[in-house]
Amino acid sequence: MKKKLKIIILLVIISILLIGFTIKQNNDITITYLKYIDYYVPEDFQSYKILHVSDLHNKRFGRKQSKLLEKVEFINPDIILVTGDLIDSRHTNLKIAMDFVKGAIKIAPTYYVPGNHESRIKNYPDISYRLSSQGVNVLENDYAVLEKHSSQLALMGLLDPDFSHEEDYNYIDKNLESLTKDNERRFTILLSHRPELIDLYAKYQVNLVFAGHAHGGQIRLPFIGGLIAPDQGLFPKYTEGMYKMEKTAMVVSRGLGNSIFPIRLFNKPELVVIELGKPKG
Repeated sequence: MKKKLKIIILLVIISILLIGFTIKQNNDITITYLKYIDYYVPEDFQSYKILHVSDLHNKRFGRKQSKLLEKVEFINPDIILVTGDLIDSRHTNLKIAMDFVKGAIKIAPTYYVPGNHESRIKNYPDISYRLSSQGVNVLENDYAVLEKHSSQLALMGLLDPDFSHEEDYNYIDKNLESLTKDNERRFTILLSHRPELIDLYAKYQVNLVFAGHAHGGQIRLPFIGGLIAPDQGLFPKYTEGMYKMEKTAMVVSRGLGNSIFPIRLFNKPELVVIELGKPKG
C-alpha cells in the first residue's frame, strides 16, 4: 500500500511539473535580437530598431495585454511591424487584439498586413477599418515611403493569398511585381505573412522580408528544429530567425499565440528585434 501511495505521489508531482513547464512555455515571452547589415541600408536608417510581431491569435498576455506591452515598451522600437493573424478565425475576439494595438501605437508607428486567419473572417473590412481608425498603417498590396532626414526606404505589404481565388504563387507574384516596380530605386522592406514563398521575394530582389505563419514549428527539438508548420508540413525549413536567398534576407518570427494545436514546447512566444546597419569600413 505504501509503495502504491509513493507511486501516486510521484505521478502527481510529475504531472504538476509538466503542467507548470507547459504553462511557462506558452506564456513566457522571449525577445530575440538580430542585426541586418547591408551596404544598401540607407545612411540615416543605421541603428534603426524594428520590432517584429506576428501571430498573436487572440492570445492574452495579462490584463489588456499589459505583459506584452511592457516588453514592447522595454524594447523601445523605432517602428512596429505586424505580419498577420492578430485574431484567430476559430474563436475571434477582436478586443484582445485591439488591446495590443491601442498600446502599441502609443509606443511607435505601427504597420500591419493581414494573415490567412483574417482572410477567413467575413467582417475583415471592419477589422481593417478599426485598425486604421486607431492609427495603424494597414498595408494591403500597398506601400509606404519612410523618410528620415535625407534617406528613404519603402515599406511594402502583401495581402495573404487566401484573400484571393488565385494560386498562392501567382497572386503574390503579380502583386509583388507591381510593388517592387514602384520602388526599384529604394531600399525595400516587405511585410508578408508567408515565409515559404521566399523564392518569390528573392526573385524581385526585396532587401528585407518579415514573415510569420510557421509558429516556430510548434514543437522544437534539438538538432531538428520545428516539427510542423502550416503550408510547409513536417520538418519545415523556415520557422525562426534569419534566412538569406540571393540578395534577399527574410526574418521569420515564431509568433506569440497558437491556433489548431494549442501547445508550444521548447518554443516560447517571441518578439523579434532587428537593428539595421551598414558594414564598417
